[in-house]
Amino acid sequence: QVPLVESGGGLVQAGGSLRLSCAASGRTFGNYSMGWFRRAPGKGREFVAAISWSGSSTYYKDSVKGRFTISRDNAKNTLYLQMNSLKPEDTAVYYCAATSSSGLPTRITSYNYWGQGTQVTVSS
Repeated sequence: QVPLVESGGGLVQAGGSLRLSCAASGRTFGNYSMGWFRRAPGKGREFVAAISWSGSSTYYKDSVKGRFTISRDNAKNTLYLQMNSLKPEDTAVYYCAATSSSGLPTRITSYNYWGQGTQVTVSS
């Protein structure tokens, strides 16, 4: 089990920034690759970014490349998502997730553990 708790969401104007955090419990955080997903109003959950267990490899959804940065601190059991130049279409509930799969999976079904989500609202 890898309990995950997101924080850092909120309301921000377009062009602004937010940093999401995902705190993991237990001593196995560093064994998992991690991902961020989001679910916009009326839409399904979609992949945003992923990071390898060591942090050496990352992968992003095209629409967030250059604006979002995923990172992790294994000593603190914490995953981050720095979001800059936010747009109204980034409005969604953001979820962190952990996977025991190899590589940087983008499919929801590849992830074993999920947080409860944090709301990000970007006003125009």
